[in-house]
Amino acid sequence: MRFLLSVFLLAVVGWSDTVKALEVSWTNNLLTVAGAGLPGGKLEVWYLEAFCRSGAWGRDWRETTLPHRTTLTWADPQRHHLKFVTTVEPEIEVMHEIHAAKDELDLHFQLTNKGHQRVDLQWFEPACIRVAAFTGCEQSNYIARSFIFTERGMTTLEQLRRTTNALYLGGQVYLPGNIDARDANPRPICNDHPINGLIGSFSADNRWLLATASGRTHELFEGVYVCLHSDPRVDGLEPGETKKLRSKIYFLPNDVKALLQRYKRDFPDWQKVW
Repeated sequence: MRFLLSVFLLAVVGWSDTVKALEVSWTNNLLTVAGAGLPGGKLEVWYLEAFCRSGAWGRDWRETTLPHRTTLTWADPQRHHLKFVTTVEPEIEVMHEIHAAKDELDLHFQLTNKGHQRVDLQWFEPACIRVAAFTGCEQSNYIARSFIFTERGMTTLEQLRRTTNALYLGGQVYLPGNIDARDANPRPICNDHPINGLIGSFSADNRWLLATASGRTHELFEGVYVCLHSDPRVDGLEPGETKKLRSKIYFLPNDVKALLQRYKRDFPDWQKVW
């Protein structure tokens, strides 16, 4: 019994050391999350990826995206806190920051229309999370170690009713039931709907999970760079209007129940927007 207790305490201490060691850095639109015990050694995230107009599903991607430019304005010397400003054409300013705290990244966004015309900014892709190193998988098989939540509970992506009909092939969009499919990413849309805003993966050794969520989910997305997305919905910005949104990236022991509890604590209004 003492031996088992010692092993358990060592595991807890090891995880505590891992999360305390998490650091974030950003250059050339690539966010790097590093930690001594992080599965794969580090995690790379394309941050920020795209800002999108409505009507995206049946249209060339270049006609959907609004040009944007991101600048790092401040970095904590300990690498636990980053601040940015992103300008999105025509006149949108996005102030955003990342806090690396324990076993998560906390992402806050404030979007303001500085112009005199309404801007059709329907949704955006803040974080293209590349999970190849974490899962130990490739594009061809990482869906077996990735999951969303459906009416059946936690469901790995290869178990879902996948489709292949879209303007761009590859990947899969998981669309909440309240989102118009015409506004979805122009990739195949799954016939199963998620019931919350979580999408994630299990580590190669099955000890840990990585998951991401946003407070106002437009879609969950499995991309073509061994990547996962939880993309927030904006619903346009009127002149002078400001909207605030939040996303999370979790790094947790492989405990799905604990992940759900964490999600519901962090996003208490998730059912109202679902």
